[in-house]
Amino acid sequence: MPKQKTFVLDTNVILHDHKAIRRFQDNNLVIPIAVIEELDKFKKGTDALSFNARSFMRDLDRITDGYMFAPDGLPIAKGLGKIKIEPNHPFAPELRDLFKDDIQDHRILATAMWVRDNNPDRFVALVTKDINLRMKAKAVGMEVQDYLTDRVKDERIEVAEKEVQSLSLSPEVLQKLVYGPDSAVPWQEVTKSRPAPNKIFKFSWEGTGGETVCARYDAGRDCIVLIRAREAYGIKPRNDEQKIALDACLNPAVELVSLTGGAGTGKTLLALAAALEQEQEYEQIILSRPTVILGNQDIGFIPGDQKTKMAPFLQPLMDNLNVIKAQFKPTSRQAQRIEAMLNQEKLIIEPLAYIRGRSLGKCYFIVDEAQNLTPHEVKTIITRAGQGTKMVFTGDIFQIDQPYLDQWSNGLTHLGEKLAGQKLFEHVFLRKGERSELSELASKLL
Repeated sequence: MPKQKTFVLDTNVILHDHKAIRRFQDNNLVIPIAVIEELDKFKKGTDALSFNARSFMRDLDRITDGYMFAPDGLPIAKGLGKIKIEPNHPFAPELRDLFKDDIQDHRILATAMWVRDNNPDRFVALVTKDINLRMKAKAVGMEVQDYLTDRVKDERIEVAEKEVQSLSLSPEVLQKLVYGPDSAVPWQEVTKSRPAPNKIFKFSWEGTGGETVCARYDAGRDCIVLIRAREAYGIKPRNDEQKIALDACLNPAVELVSLTGGAGTGKTLLALAAALEQEQEYEQIILSRPTVILGNQDIGFIPGDQKTKMAPFLQPLMDNLNVIKAQFKPTSRQAQRIEAMLNQEKLIIEPLAYIRGRSLGKCYFIVDEAQNLTPHEVKTIITRAGQGTKMVFTGDIFQIDQPYLDQWSNGLTHLGEKLAGQKLFEHVFLRKGERSELSELASKLL
């Protein structure tokens, strides 16, 4: 049997996943006192980091209830290893001049090195999501690892980006798909094995100069159905991916949609247009996004009530709404209907911070910039869904403003990985920017 390993956890691992101590199987864990000191700063907040800090401390309190830490720690749970809190230890004399600043990262690194030096017969590693701390640890010869439990592999991300399968079909099958009375063909005529629910296909269509035909496997009908170009509240798709995305947002059988892609690909606009097109089917349309500032640049104190304070964060959603309103004259029925929905609070734009504890029934809920959410936050939002609710998550996994998230571990990537193949879920990756020629040029070259 391989020997147990010992992992020293950094603060950011716990802030990212409050159940992290239960993810290391039967290996032992060490929590430096410096980590507990840092967690104490988060205990009074209302955001996800504070929630994780409090949840971890409650869990640790249950583990230690009525016990003192033994020299080798206390059992976490049946089948898991032991955990102990280790007092801070200084660097070895030869390293003290190298790390002169007395900061928590250095205390954590010094404690991890002390644990390693005092357990020469055991593998010891520091686990942190802080890249700078990992570089410092490597520079002094300390084994260090990233927290990979909820990290999606690169090849899975690539599959999500290339999920549309291009095929060539016989003219007879294409004629049946495009012009047949059902706009559908049995999947056996397209592929050898049954596709996953909502799998997207593209077929060449030589009769119209190389135009492609888009289709989707409908698990309910057990056949491949045609995706037609549709218009939603004045918004028309400009490319195949937008056509597929709009179809997913308009499909009542798909209750959860994930739209990813770069800036200007139309993710939020399509989701909002689809919601307005179906507004009679839902009691409320809610648009929301995490309150994260670009690059975490603080904009200072904003006076006023809640609506005034949140206006800068929610303005991008209003911009998309204004794009839709601009498709119609101010006196048109559609423009007046949008104003009426805003006044009657059937169409609400609000911060995501107030979602916890709510129950969203018969609601069309759009979450913008979802790449800035943790997997736990995404789960919290989806579990708020009641009967008749549809949720659409949009975002770009390469534009993340949260310090403890990346393209492999954010909630939007996690959502696509865990729910792939479920009949209630559809993911669409939008490639081509349609905001403007300038926006597309910047997205590609800068």
